[in-house]
Amino acid sequence: MKNIKFVVLLIAIALINCERDDICSYTTSTTPRLIIEFYDTDEPDDLKNVPRLTVYGEGMFTDEDGVTTEPTEASDRIVEVYDESDSIDDDVSYVFNINTNTIALPLKVDDVPVGEFITTRFILEKDTNLRLDETGGSNIDILEIRYSTDLVYVSRACGYKSTFTDLGLTRESLIDDPWITNIVIEESIESTIENENTTHVRIYH
Repeated sequence: MKNIKFVVLLIAIALINCERDDICSYTTSTTPRLIIEFYDTDEPDDLKNVPRLTVYGEGMFTDEDGVTTEPTEASDRIVEVYDESDSIDDDVSYVFNINTNTIALPLKVDDVPVGEFITTRFILEKDTNLRLDETGGSNIDILEIRYSTDLVYVSRACGYKSTFTDLGLTRESLIDDPWITNIVIEESIESTIENENTTHVRIYH
């Protein structure tokens, strides 16, 4: 009987150790997304929804012949509307034709040496409904994000995560009347993205 109790105790200890060391908790901070909030140009401290915003990675809707077709429905999965209560995972969908003042952009982690720069570009389309309804033209700006990466060890279960340093952003407009008026990296992050606990970038419009 004592032997049985001893075996049960050993199994219990093994299970506890397994849960502690071999399972990556969903609350554990992994590779962060770029958190962007949109603010009012005229009232810089006030959040302001972007009307009918669509966001997707440049080239996502370009076929093998180089022909780009703008999205007409929310189907592919790239970017998500940010909700700080959500757990961090890879199950994200791109922003499509919605009113929002916050988005979370996943940054590419290319197979380049640590410290070298990576450039990621996103299409930010305002007033998507006008294009879809054919009642007018939408307004597209391109957000170019430049950064380098560092690998940070998290745990045996979670492995490594990437953090982003030397962050820089620029805007490119396809028309003479860009809807984005200014882009500001939050001073508190010092151009480094380590987690999703704070806003990283403010975009004014």
